Amino acid sequence: MASGTALIYDSEMTRHRLLWEDPICEIEVPERLTSSYEQLKHRGPVQRCMHVPIREGNEEEIMLVHSSEYLQIVKSTQKMAEEELRRVSENYDAVYFHPDTYHCAKLAVGASLQLVDSVMSGKVCNGIALVRPPGHHSQRAAANGFCIFNNVAIAAEYAKRKYGLQRILIVDWDIHHGQGTQYIFEEDPSVLYFSWHRYEHQQFWPMLRESDYDAIGRGKGKGFNINVPWNKTGMGNSDYLAAFFHVLLPLAFEFDPELVLVSAGYDSGIGDPEGGYHLKSLSDSVFMTVKSLLGDPIPQLSGEMVPCISAVESIQNVRAAHKTYWKCLIQEDIGLLQDLSTKSHSVVEPELLQSSVHPTAEQAVGKSYSDEAIKTERFLKSHMKKILSPVPPVKTSAAIVSTGAENLLPISVQVEKEMDTKNCKALISRFYSEGVKENEALIPFGNMLAVLDKILRKEVCNGIVESAVGSLCAAVALKHCTDFGLQRVLCIFVGEMDTELSVEDGKNLLVNICQKPSEKAGSKYFISLNWKEDTERNNFFSAALGFILPVAYSYQPDLIVIVVGPNRSLGINGISLLTSLLKGLAESRILAVIQDTEIKLVQSVAKALNKVSAHDFGVYASASQENVREIKLLRHQLQQEWKMLQCSVADCFSGS
Repeated sequence: MASGTALIYDSEMTRHRLLWEDPICEIEVPERLTSSYEQLKHRGPVQRCMHVPIREGNEEEIMLVHSSEYLQIVKSTQKMAEEELRRVSENYDAVYFHPDTYHCAKLAVGASLQLVDSVMSGKVCNGIALVRPPGHHSQRAAANGFCIFNNVAIAAEYAKRKYGLQRILIVDWDIHHGQGTQYIFEEDPSVLYFSWHRYEHQQFWPMLRESDYDAIGRGKGKGFNINVPWNKTGMGNSDYLAAFFHVLLPLAFEFDPELVLVSAGYDSGIGDPEGGYHLKSLSDSVFMTVKSLLGDPIPQLSGEMVPCISAVESIQNVRAAHKTYWKCLIQEDIGLLQDLSTKSHSVVEPELLQSSVHPTAEQAVGKSYSDEAIKTERFLKSHMKKILSPVPPVKTSAAIVSTGAENLLPISVQVEKEMDTKNCKALISRFYSEGVKENEALIPFGNMLAVLDKILRKEVCNGIVESAVGSLCAAVALKHCTDFGLQRVLCIFVGEMDTELSVEDGKNLLVNICQKPSEKAGSKYFISLNWKEDTERNNFFSAALGFILPVAYSYQPDLIVIVVGPNRSLGINGISLLTSLLKGLAESRILAVIQDTEIKLVQSVAKALNKVSAHDFGVYASASQENVREIKLLRHQLQQEWKMLQCSVADCFSGS
């Protein structure tokens, strides 16, 4: 399986630049590219990526998406003087041309295709192409919004034709709707297009009716165009996470894409003036993206984990509009909302709407804007210093008891030596003076604590331990974490527990996935999820995405303990899926304790923790009616305690 991350960049693309004064276009500058690359060099990811040479896209590749007539117009700008370039630019909305634009736009296309080839050929697992001019507003026969050729759309068509792909997911997280990409694929069921964007009831650029939630695609493409419109400003982490949990991830896993393409616009980042053009915010965002692609621990999120009412309204309408097209939504009780909390009856003048595309020149140089920019610079510097910590030298540590099991783990997993009795006693006695006395019984605890200590001291990101006493190990691990000073530890226990775990003070949150309900469950911090497994397919997606993840992100743990005990009601794929999804929390600090000695399970969990390559979680299956009822019941009981569970307006007020 492929591993590693590709990076594609060429300073040639900085030759595309504005030659005249234009208050809208002047912020699309070459420094957007160079500042991002310099940040990657300065902070180190450049040295860790595989560098892929760039090439120009050819005319045949460009015409996979664009008309020959439009291609010829762009091509003709190479020999134009400034006045003629201005006249051509004025034919389009928020676009400028330069004699080098055609060359740079072909490089942007070629870089995108090189990235597709690198991933699809197995040279790397993922990658990023730093390109300009951008592409997602560009349409079949028109430039638009700084975009010349639609790079991501061309990449999708190229991948379909060259590699025979039948399912491609495009995620567009730019603050502006990528209407160009939507138009190109709105009748194509082989491409699932997802965009969240600022909409404000059609008062934010590109000010299109078809940017709303009910633009779901046309013809055979119905259900494959997903717009999540934000109708207010200031959307935070919890709002975006809610869209992930309740829209993007369920549909994406059901769609089961063979390739994921991201239109990575960063203008929703803190401090950006509406266009991805605050260079510090942009470069920091690119840096964090590459760290994620490399598999580095993800910083813990800040802010209260409560989506705003407007976000929940948009999410509810998206789910309702797509309900009949997706298995993961069809059993949900979802209705469309007409009277939205943000709906304004005032008429906004067109000239005021136009200024919402990007800041004007006056704003860009004005004192108030300048003061705000200085504050933003200071905040970003402080924020990055706060969230960045050294990457542990080892990703995954393991203490394996089964003979020969360590030889079946990913090469990059560091296998710990089994502790002798003397060292076990010494380690346990540091924390537990009344610990287990029998020598053989000490070994599982000593091994577990050895791995856990390394996680707590950030010598490793995460770890996996085999133990015949999973419940006891969990109890000892939770106590040790509390003694270490952690304030919130999430424990996911799969199977039957034979030891009571303390959750009374809120420092531990216990989720027990089991076949029979626990008599002691039912509180905010002790949740019992009674699950019936589909033995042939993975039916755990709905529970993982729609319940466990929202609860876990609401809690924001400092560390996660996953225990696989006896009589588990969850298969290998479900456990591995859960492990992978939880890595986004707690800076990826996860301790997995496996009581079952099944080698395939140990291998699969180790692979999920280590993220050495792409992971197959099995064939998607809808949850049974019994399982759906269980999730609905728990959500109803707990959505006021764990507010990331809320995905309809009724949820926000039920029980209050």
